[in-house]
Amino acid sequence: MDDTHVDRDVLSALQEVMEDAYPDLLDVFLADSEERLKVLRTADSAALLVETAHSFKGSGSNMGALRLTELCHQLELQAKDLPWAAVQELVREIDREFAGIRPLYEAERQRCPAKI
Repeated sequence: MDDTHVDRDVLSALQEVMEDAYPDLLDVFLADSEERLKVLRTADSAALLVETAHSFKGSGSNMGALRLTELCHQLELQAKDLPWAAVQELVREIDREFAGIRPLYEAERQRCPAKI
């Protein structure tokens, strides 16, 4: 993934600020992202899509996931106005984006093992 997907400066700053808690932050982001994706995939209302996209946008932004943040922002703004098929395609795009960046965050997690 190139810098259009993940801002490595954000990750560096988080590691500096979080210190020993940085690996835990990565774990929480990965787990929460999976849960949010499950909700997006199964949501049966625009309101739930908007709410979930909003929270996913925030966590993605905090973790430097640039493209994921933008896609979630689009979903948040358009979920109530787009035809359902277009909404589902946007959810699939979010899913693909996370699948693409997940290995980067997992590698980052492995690079910074938790202190015992």
